[in-house]
Amino acid sequence: MEDMRKGEIDIITLGCSKNLVDAERLMRQLELAGYRCVHDSATPKGEIAIINTCGFIGDAKEESIDIILQFAERKTKGKLRKLYVMGCLSQRYREELPGEIPEVDKWFGKFDYMGIVNEVKGERLEVKGKDYERKLTTPKHYAYLKIAEGCNRYCSYCAIPLITGKFTSRPKEEILDEVRWLVGEGVKEFNVIAQDLSSYGLDLYGEHRLAQLVDEMAQIEGVEWIRLHYTYPTNFPYDLLPVMAKHKNVCKYMDIALQHCSDNMLKKMHRHITREEQDAVIARIRREVPGICIRTTLLVGHPGETEEDFNELCEWVKTMRFERLGAFAYSEEEGTFAANHYKDDIPQEEKERRVDTLMAIQQSISSEILSQMVGTTQRVVIDREEEEYYVGRTQYDSPEVDCEVLIEKEAKGERLEAGNYYEVTIIKSEDFDLYGVIEKTI
Repeated sequence: MEDMRKGEIDIITLGCSKNLVDAERLMRQLELAGYRCVHDSATPKGEIAIINTCGFIGDAKEESIDIILQFAERKTKGKLRKLYVMGCLSQRYREELPGEIPEVDKWFGKFDYMGIVNEVKGERLEVKGKDYERKLTTPKHYAYLKIAEGCNRYCSYCAIPLITGKFTSRPKEEILDEVRWLVGEGVKEFNVIAQDLSSYGLDLYGEHRLAQLVDEMAQIEGVEWIRLHYTYPTNFPYDLLPVMAKHKNVCKYMDIALQHCSDNMLKKMHRHITREEQDAVIARIRREVPGICIRTTLLVGHPGETEEDFNELCEWVKTMRFERLGAFAYSEEEGTFAANHYKDDIPQEEKERRVDTLMAIQQSISSEILSQMVGTTQRVVIDREEEEYYVGRTQYDSPEVDCEVLIEKEAKGERLEAGNYYEVTIIKSEDFDLYGVIEKTI
């Protein structure tokens, strides 16, 4: 077995940041058990590989299968001793997949990372340290903070409840302990994630507790930024808004997945909200947190979406002028209400045309919004250094998915450090990026 590094494990993570947190916890326990973990290597050479899969939509499932097959081929060629698969795809299709890809030594679900550690080690081990401790794969100054798992919303098109199960909040004190531990590891920026932040606390405490959690997080020394991802508009926890407005270290940023605007589509999608109610949620968020950046995601091509529905969506996007927006095409997922009750009646080419049309509208909106930042001074965190620029972000931008601030290097200029915050004057904007010059270190 050539070209393998003994005691080294390659971890490949696909899909969302929630999957990444799972992989980071697994990696810490494997390293405490004596292994060296390499994450998302371009040239994997470990004797063991673990693929953490995504099973959300068709393209993600296809990517997961392709990666598994690549590593299966490495194993067939004697370049890999053991191959394990975990995550959402494995959780969802654990009965079917082993017969399709026999090269995989064992399939694990989404939640059994200690089962993988025990399988690799060949003995039963207990979690060392705290369950939330992990090996960070992000730049050390920011991390993702998963506060809940699962979803009870059951939107017509979405397979997440079938994969993750019912919504389950983590205890507030455990989350706050994790924040303190991460601060001790050098983390300054916390991107709070869950399938549905809006429901945090309902299952544990019988009431919304997101506002209380964020309020207490903001008071922990060393927490520079808190950013909220994946809220849900129905039964939105409005007590969160005064907390966001009050604390300077709670970013004026809200990721709220709206999916559509026409009452016809909102009903077919089982969103349990009308356009009027949804618009009122956004208006109240903007009113109570002035200057907030709203990120949303839209779904086009869902069964029953008429040309009239889509045109209404386009006009709505022009009116609402979301600061950040993404769109994706409907993918039929077996087991969902839509797959069982609707016909996938819109051609793929038309779905993609609708995505492209929406994103062209958003590109123009984004360009206009960013141009209004020229001449302002923003607090910017530096993420990395490139050949010609330092690359950072404002509070209005989440890592990897949003805009970046490019700061040109100067021959005799100050050297900027990743993870440090600077006052930056914005001097130029493009469709999705900003350019700035340093005023001072904060």
